[in-house]
Amino acid sequence: MPEITARHSTALAGKALLAVVAVALAACNPGAKDARRLRASCNEGDAAACNELGNKVGQGEYVLRDWPRAARLYRQACDGGVAQGCVRLGGMHRDSMKVSSDLTLAAGLFQQGCEGGAMQGCISLGEMYQDSVGVAPDLARAAGLYRQACEGDAMQGCTELGVMHQQGEGVTQDLARAAVLYQQACEGEFMEGCSHLGGLYSTGAGVALDVVRAVDLYQQACDSAYAEGCSNLGALYATGAGVAQDIARAAELYQQSCNQRYAEGCFRIGDLYANGTGVNRDLGRAARLFRRACRLGYEDACRRE
Repeated sequence: MPEITARHSTALAGKALLAVVAVALAACNPGAKDARRLRASCNEGDAAACNELGNKVGQGEYVLRDWPRAARLYRQACDGGVAQGCVRLGGMHRDSMKVSSDLTLAAGLFQQGCEGGAMQGCISLGEMYQDSVGVAPDLARAAGLYRQACEGDAMQGCTELGVMHQQGEGVTQDLARAAVLYQQACEGEFMEGCSHLGGLYSTGAGVALDVVRAVDLYQQACDSAYAEGCSNLGALYATGAGVAQDIARAAELYQQSCNQRYAEGCFRIGDLYANGTGVNRDLGRAARLFRRACRLGYEDACRRE
């Protein structure tokens, strides 16, 4: 018994030593030093440091993740004139990220951030007006906010405004204008813009029909891990539009998009397995894929589970 106790004590001592070493190593890590520097600067009233520290606390980067603390830091940053802090705090209240859900407060914070030059605030507020979340619906206001963001070099704003022009929501329907906006976003490396532009080229909507160009745009988006681009490219391989028909390649692309949680990709690969098109028929796998697509919000899949 004494020998067992001694071994147990030695093991505990070893673990304690390892813990001390781990803490010491963490303290010497440049990231940890940076967090301490930001904490000191924030305590001295540096609002930008509070915002940066809030990011680290929210992400658990070299500090313990603590959403309420991150919210307090973003509030300090926002009150100190850092627009991005207002936007971050607004997002937390909109999404109930360990703080109270308060859509009215979120809208006000997004507005404050937008006015302060944080273009994501303009985009987030535009989404609220477009979707009637926490504010009265106002598509024209949403379009104006997206335009402001686009002019501020926020490529998501260009894409959202392009969608509104494509659909004629809040603005005059103008497919050529939508194409220009998608092109701008794509050149700014916002892959959703590339994918949407590919959609216009694949149908000749607002641009000259050019399926080969659509293939290139979808491939660009897919290569950058934009799941919709992979799924759309898969659809072209499935039909042989702009490329040699290759159902097996289509299946690979659908699966790739499904792995990235793109609902339509899950549905499409499920449909191939259900029918044995380009893959061995597997009804069990098809059902699982339909179920996943349904959970991700693709309603047609819910009827195929």
